[in-house]
Amino acid sequence: MDNPSKLPWLDWCRKLAAIAQNGLTYARDPYDVERYSSLREIAAEMVAAGSGADISRIRDLLGKDTGYATPKVDVRGVVFQWNKILLVQEQSDGKWAVPGGWADVCESPSENVTREVFEETGYRVRCAKLVAVLDRSKHPHEPPFLYHIYKLFLECEILSGEAKPGADIQAVGFFGEKEIPALSLTRITMGQLAMLFEHHKNPDQPAGFD
Repeated sequence: MDNPSKLPWLDWCRKLAAIAQNGLTYARDPYDVERYSSLREIAAEMVAAGSGADISRIRDLLGKDTGYATPKVDVRGVVFQWNKILLVQEQSDGKWAVPGGWADVCESPSENVTREVFEETGYRVRCAKLVAVLDRSKHPHEPPFLYHIYKLFLECEILSGEAKPGADIQAVGFFGEKEIPALSLTRITMGQLAMLFEHHKNPDQPAGFD
C-alpha cells in the first residue's frame, strides 16, 4: 500500500463519509436522508474501488458510526529505562511498537495509557507528560485506515511490576535508539520513535502536534 500522504482519494472518501454521517445525524426530511445515504454509498464505492476491499465490508464499517463524525483516539505509553524505550512485540504481525491501543470511554487519556501499559507489559506506570498528539493520516503508517485517527503519546514512569507479556503480546523488551527491531508500522513509525527519543533527551521540549 502506498504512503497515506500519496493517497488523496482516501482523504476525499473520509470527508465524504463524514459529511454523510453528519447529515444522517441531523436530517429530518426524507429526501435529505436519501441524499446523505446516497453520498455514503458513493464513499463506500470509492473506498472499495481504490483499495480492492469488499464493498459490503466497507458499507458495514461506515454504517457502524453514528452521531457527529469525530476522529478516533489511539493512546500510546512511552516508557524509558536506562535510556532505552519499552516496546512490545505484537501477536498480530510479529513486529514491535510502544504499548497502547484504542482509548476506552469513561477513562481519561492517562487512565487509558496506564491500563494499556500494564495489560501489555506487566509494568505499573504513572503518566508524567504529554509528548505529542498526532494525526495518523499525516504519517507513513501502513496500511492507511478508513477512520480518521488521533494518536496520543504520553511519557510514563515505572512504579512497579516486571516484564510479563499480555494476551496479545509475544514479548516485552527495552531497546536503545540504535537497536530498534522491525516496527509495526500500523502502530508507530521510525520518525515517531525518533521524536520520542528526542523528547526523552530534551524533556523541556513542548508537546508535539500534527
